[in-house]
Amino acid sequence: MAFGRLERSTPPPPISDINVTPLIDVMLVLLVIFIVTAPLLASSLKLDLPRAEASGPSEPARFVALGLDAQGTLYLADRPAGREEVERALREAAAADAQTEVRLRADRAVPYGRVAELIDAAQQAGLTRIGFVTEPEAPR
Repeated sequence: MAFGRLERSTPPPPISDINVTPLIDVMLVLLVIFIVTAPLLASSLKLDLPRAEASGPSEPARFVALGLDAQGTLYLADRPAGREEVERALREAAAADAQTEVRLRADRAVPYGRVAELIDAAQQAGLTRIGFVTEPEAPR
């Protein structure tokens, strides 16, 4: 009784094509996820807002830019200024809007006492929002 043939045929050559079916499956799943979540990212409250002339965007936040270099020279908006001129500008800014921000840029070689004097001048003028401008560290 013979269970098989004695002739051996050569096996089929291996398939060298890339199977892209799993890639397509993953892409379709991601597409469905994006389709489902995209409406959630937008505002879900649909309103038909009235039109008005005065409803433009609010004006950007006001600020006074102060600088202090290593030699102790004061700068008001990137131009050299005397202490009296800086104090006058701070008083005028506080009179116009008490929420005006003071953006202070000081060289790292400046003594802390000089920076404290500028902060005190801003506070005496009525400005309490003071920001320190720095440079970001270089990535390592």
